[in-house]
Amino acid sequence: MTSSAPTVRALSGDAMHPWLDAVAQLRMTVFRDWPYLYAGDADYERAYLAAYARSPRSVFVLAFDGDTVVGASTGLPLADDTAEFQAPFVDQDVAVDRVFYFGESLLLPQWRGRGLGHQFFDLREAHARALGDFDLTAFAAVDRAEDDPRRPGAHHDNEVFWHKRGYVRQPGMTMLLRWNEVDVGEVAHPMTFWTRPLDAGA
Repeated sequence: MTSSAPTVRALSGDAMHPWLDAVAQLRMTVFRDWPYLYAGDADYERAYLAAYARSPRSVFVLAFDGDTVVGASTGLPLADDTAEFQAPFVDQDVAVDRVFYFGESLLLPQWRGRGLGHQFFDLREAHARALGDFDLTAFAAVDRAEDDPRRPGAHHDNEVFWHKRGYVRQPGMTMLLRWNEVDVGEVAHPMTFWTRPLDAGA
């Protein structure tokens, strides 16, 4: 049985390091489902999360049920991420050092629908705003065909939620990110960015 209100904490710097494995495990669990269909890979996780571990200005927003991590949301300055994440901004002449990038928002199914998604965005935006160096927040979402036969019939996309948060999809800003897909193997997936001015709604 789950409690009604998990504890949500924002952590940065060295305070994040003890939770890297928990975030990696959550990524492999949640992203196995549509739309990412990610076949978990521990080596990929170590390489991916290394950027967050190295960045002193990155943030983990974690949701706890007792001592167990049941949700996680991440962010870091785009300048501290890899070149493949920066390239769509460079191509559009957007100053990379003025962008704070939001990674994943992960939540186990039994904890969804309780407003935690808004808390994840609120706390990451507050972290970026407190740093004082950023004009824009951004994240990337995988592009899937509407008629993909693997799409679950009951699946609800997050576009309405993201629009309510003030984010706008940028069709000209897409990167290709490779990961192992369930029953397929390694595939290059198109990921399109959504952006929002940081001062909006501050």
